[in-house]
Amino acid sequence: MQDLFKYADEIGPAKIIHIYEPSAGLKGILVVDNVAMGPSIGGVRIAMDVSLNECFRLARAMTFKNAAAGLSHGGGKMVIYGDPKMPKHQKQQIIRAAAASLRNEESYIFGPDMGTDEECMAWVKDENGRAIGLPRELGGIPLDEIGATAWGVYHAADVALRYLNFDLKDATVVIQGFGSVGKHAARFLSGQGAKLIAANDSRGTIYNPEGLDISALFALKDAGKSVADYPDGKRLELDEIIDIECDIWIPAARPDVINEDNVHRLKTRLIVQGANIPVTDGAEKQLFEKGVMCIPDFIANAGGVICGAEEYHGAMVTTALQTIEEKVRQNTEKVLEISQRQNIPPREAAMQMATDRLKKAMSLRRWSLFSSAPHFN
Repeated sequence: MQDLFKYADEIGPAKIIHIYEPSAGLKGILVVDNVAMGPSIGGVRIAMDVSLNECFRLARAMTFKNAAAGLSHGGGKMVIYGDPKMPKHQKQQIIRAAAASLRNEESYIFGPDMGTDEECMAWVKDENGRAIGLPRELGGIPLDEIGATAWGVYHAADVALRYLNFDLKDATVVIQGFGSVGKHAARFLSGQGAKLIAANDSRGTIYNPEGLDISALFALKDAGKSVADYPDGKRLELDEIIDIECDIWIPAARPDVINEDNVHRLKTRLIVQGANIPVTDGAEKQLFEKGVMCIPDFIANAGGVICGAEEYHGAMVTTALQTIEEKVRQNTEKVLEISQRQNIPPREAAMQMATDRLKKAMSLRRWSLFSSAPHFN
């Protein structure tokens, strides 16, 4: 038990709840990191290798993401141990059990993440009434369909390019993880003249220095195939995507794909983090020392949670997209301005900005009077 306190600091976590429901096959963890700005929002992630450490890091990322975006919400995260491709009836049973077990935990609002989608959020809504990323039929804004997170990634990249003195037109792009975020990032960037030269998914990498046809990649994914099945390109191993030289490299999959052991292989000018915690702290420091600009996750990929918060408070699609554009562009600009003025990595600048906002909120709330040590259930 004492080992859990290693996560506690002045920000949180407020609660760590372990959930076990053997009759439903549910084993999961909820981390509510900080609620100074309001009830926490964070996605539900299903994977075989999730852990308390990953859940806490993701919850903390959500705390900073929501604070940086100026949302009236704190940060939280839930992980569930299991195969994200499990049969639908089994997933429904597990998600409903998780939502029911947390029916009275009003400090956390469920959202979609890896292994969960808008249908899963409909099950949550039915069980406890607290979910974002709902189907359109339930008044939701379909985050994956409109590419809300990727819309923010595109705008973060566009702002960053001005600091690097090159244009998006004809810029070469590599996307690691051609899922919901990755494919829409490719769509938005190519729509402004960028050229996608490589992409991968869990089954392999495809590379063509002359450019990939994004509509063809979409069709492959819609058919349940891999981008590596694209016929007009060179098929590579999954990990080889790190070695492809490009102007913009976008990680849009799992945590820690770039770390101290492989960061030296990257050959790019700009990294825009579409996934949560995809680059380790040590790797980010090395990138900064080499002059590679790295836009941190909770700035670049905040579009999804901004959209979710807008949905939760009754906004429509157009308003949500406008809010994403405004907030992500303003925050990217501010972070890079601080980074250059103080000669510090963008993540350090972003954390400085978000922490200032968070601590101001904490000073105004009764929550801040209590010990930062977490509660365990």
